[in-house]
Amino acid sequence: MSIIEVKDLDFYYGCFQALKKISLNIDRQKITALIGPSGCGKTTFLRSLNRMNDLIEDVHVNGRVLIDGVDIYEKRTDLLKLRKRVGMVFQRPNPFPLSIFDNVSYGLRVHGVRDKSATEERIQWSLESVHLWMELKDRLELNALCLSGEQQQRLCIARLIAIEPEILLMDEPCSALDLIATARIEDLMRELKKQYTIVIVTHNMQQSARVSDFTGYFLLGELIEFGQTDQIFTNPADSRTEDYITGRFG
Repeated sequence: MSIIEVKDLDFYYGCFQALKKISLNIDRQKITALIGPSGCGKTTFLRSLNRMNDLIEDVHVNGRVLIDGVDIYEKRTDLLKLRKRVGMVFQRPNPFPLSIFDNVSYGLRVHGVRDKSATEERIQWSLESVHLWMELKDRLELNALCLSGEQQQRLCIARLIAIEPEILLMDEPCSALDLIATARIEDLMRELKKQYTIVIVTHNMQQSARVSDFTGYFLLGELIEFGQTDQIFTNPADSRTEDYITGRFG
């Protein structure tokens, strides 16, 4: 069952068209991976799903992005509520230069949670969800910048899920991590999809094959092919997808 429906999405940076008539459905509680060469529109598309691109000057959108049937590009859309519902994890871990406790509680405060007991319960739950609680429960006042790269990325995910989103957008979440840390984050993604819908941008095709249920191949702002990951990697319908998957292009 789809939670996101994208219909004929065009996206412009000034006069440059970055996305061209993108249409696809993203299923609830699945992992959808977006692959393709650098500059093909993957991250622009990902950021269009919670209107993060609105922060850039001189952008223009045509088409529709519906979440549970509601177009997020309608003028009356509350962007704070949208980004609470559709959160984002960035390419490099970006914890605030604050304590672990303050990092996770930040979003709760922004969204009006002031009760100390409720905050502490939510912090414990979110850290447990990313398997950090046992490591950090006695060090919550430690500056988050003192954590390892993998721990920082897990903390950023904990900060995100503390406010209970439905959809997690992940832009190259493992690109700054080593192989062991990457494997742990991938395991975490598999666990998180039991509760969340995940959309991930990755240059790592092996990662897409390992963790995703669906894969979309982007090229020069177009969605060339979209389907179940097994099909995309073993029997792509478009020769351009096959060329990229097999390394003949990109």
